[in-house]
Amino acid sequence: RAPLFRDAACTPRGTAVNWDHVRAIAGIDMRRLFKSKDYWIPLIMLATLFFVFMPLLALSVIGMLANTAMAQQLAGIVDSIPVDVSQSLPGDDPAAQAAYLIAVYMLAPISIIVPLTISVAVASNAIVGERERGTGEFLAHSPLTMKEIYFGKLLASVVPGYLITVVGFALYSLVVNLTVGPKVGGWFFPTSGWILLIILVIPPVIAIAIALVLRLSARMRSAAAAQQASSLVTLPIIIVSYALTVRVISAPGPSALLIGAVAWAIALFLAMRGAGKMKRERLLGVASET
Repeated sequence: RAPLFRDAACTPRGTAVNWDHVRAIAGIDMRRLFKSKDYWIPLIMLATLFFVFMPLLALSVIGMLANTAMAQQLAGIVDSIPVDVSQSLPGDDPAAQAAYLIAVYMLAPISIIVPLTISVAVASNAIVGERERGTGEFLAHSPLTMKEIYFGKLLASVVPGYLITVVGFALYSLVVNLTVGPKVGGWFFPTSGWILLIILVIPPVIAIAIALVLRLSARMRSAAAAQQASSLVTLPIIIVSYALTVRVISAPGPSALLIGAVAWAIALFLAMRGAGKMKRERLLGVASET
């Protein structure tokens, strides 16, 4: 970090944000993360489980139900779904329609759960972890502004979750097209709704959760306490995001764009507010709790 601090020393300490410093702080944190096998091995296992194995198992089982009594039950399920969703289902085969329904709509929560789980795990340890490692005092007395430190931590938390989402989304698309595609006339995934979801909605949803969790990380006395508190914060975000996810995928039009714009506005507001509330004393663990 010495070159970064020498560069920061040339800039008067204040409220200005040097984005080169922000990227450098984020880069330092991410390099430390990816050098730790305790971090990236569970990350790969989690992403593989949710984006590959679970969808492959579910879609394969559905594919084997054709011409069985269960297929008739699937037909009843398909008939009971909303009209705007049922109209998008291809063909007349109940098993193929059920597989399409699961692939496009019912497995959508994985696009929210996985990145939030990964990013929140990083953010919950971002500030309190500096104190526990003994590097909080080093940062607190550095020439870097608190906004630069905050935004660096925010970026370092958002990027791993979103990166694994993009990679997992590509693998999920391959699984869906290989298992469901032949039954519905060819490769069809990703749909326009999923593309909007990944590009427009997922990033701000992650940022909203991280902005809240970073403030918790600054207030908590230990990483364990920060992780427990973070789980309580992210649960309602996951629930709300699931409803938004289904809406974006089922109606990828102006309403989806509006949802994305509102999510970005909330994320920016929370990020700016969080940066303004961050104090150097938080890095030292001596800030007032009021």
